[in-house]
Amino acid sequence: MVDTLGVAVVGFGWMGRVHTQAYARVRHHYPQLSLVPELVAVAEEVPGRAEEAAAQFGFASTTRDWRDVAADPRVRAVSITAPNFLHREIGVAMAEAGKHLWIEKPVGLTAEDARAVADAVAKAGVQGTVGFNYRNAPAVEAARELIASGEIGTVTHVRVRLFSDYAAHPEGALTWRYERERGGSGVLGDLASHGADLARFLLGDITSLTADTAVFLPERARPTGATAGHSRAAGGELGPVENEDYVSCLLRFASGARGVLEACRVSVGEQNNYGFEVHGTKGAVFWDFRRMNELGVSRGTTYQDQSVSTVYVGPGHGEFAAFQPGAANAMGYDDLKVIEAYRFLRSVAEGTAHGATLTDAVRSAAALDAMSRSVASGTWETV
Repeated sequence: MVDTLGVAVVGFGWMGRVHTQAYARVRHHYPQLSLVPELVAVAEEVPGRAEEAAAQFGFASTTRDWRDVAADPRVRAVSITAPNFLHREIGVAMAEAGKHLWIEKPVGLTAEDARAVADAVAKAGVQGTVGFNYRNAPAVEAARELIASGEIGTVTHVRVRLFSDYAAHPEGALTWRYERERGGSGVLGDLASHGADLARFLLGDITSLTADTAVFLPERARPTGATAGHSRAAGGELGPVENEDYVSCLLRFASGARGVLEACRVSVGEQNNYGFEVHGTKGAVFWDFRRMNELGVSRGTTYQDQSVSTVYVGPGHGEFAAFQPGAANAMGYDDLKVIEAYRFLRSVAEGTAHGATLTDAVRSAAALDAMSRSVASGTWETV
């Protein structure tokens, strides 16, 4: 039996659009789903943006106030894709209203924020899925299985990198992302949160770390109107960038493994250079988001001069079979969010969590808080 689930999207910037497209596509790839998402409402404070979303995607109603969504009995689940500083307030309110949550990382500005949303979800008995989309890549899931199987031996160390140029242009607008009060810890919450989640997903819990951060573009121009994404604001009044452009971090894991996590939002020449290299006592595994459907794998008994093979993921890996019939057929970023939508809807239907949860968000946020403390103290900090 198929049931409908009234869903709403709160915040219709780029990520709100990505969530909406995922809802529209999810039954195409997962016809077995027992819940069919119905686009009931969209909330966006920028004038006209919600109406544009409704005209394009078919939302039944629009509002500029997310509180209308919390009070709407038609809405049973909510995508929260608003700016980071609103995550806690909206997330707690939606959970208290009995709505299931698909919320974007980092779930607020601090681990305290993430815990508040997690506690509200647990108390309300609703499901909470978090947008750590890179762990949904079939190649990443394949890497996790390979590591767990012991094929590369005991993991010794990992390097996780997230380099991007989205903030590299000196005319990039001084939006909420660059303010401490609304954007939190800058690249830590934006990119390093994904890195901390990937590191935990692959190797287990992080126990301690030490970090360094920097701001490389200290001033930006204030925008004169509404912004979306990473817009420009040439000639505007300059204001200070209050949070981090760059972070580097040494990690220690409960397993005894060591790690390096590095993230930067102003890396000229890097277009979403995200990935990891995991080394073990018998081999290694490598992943690059820009070649999302490939793994570099070294395994065997040669040790010195051991070769690396390219493995193309296929229907036996993760959720690949829901999108492509054979190995080496490409998947893309938006497909990862369709997988996330599927796991969210499945969680709601079955009452059991599938995919990244608010517990994962709390653990990632705890690592980010530890990074900030380490920068201030100059010492190793416990996660």
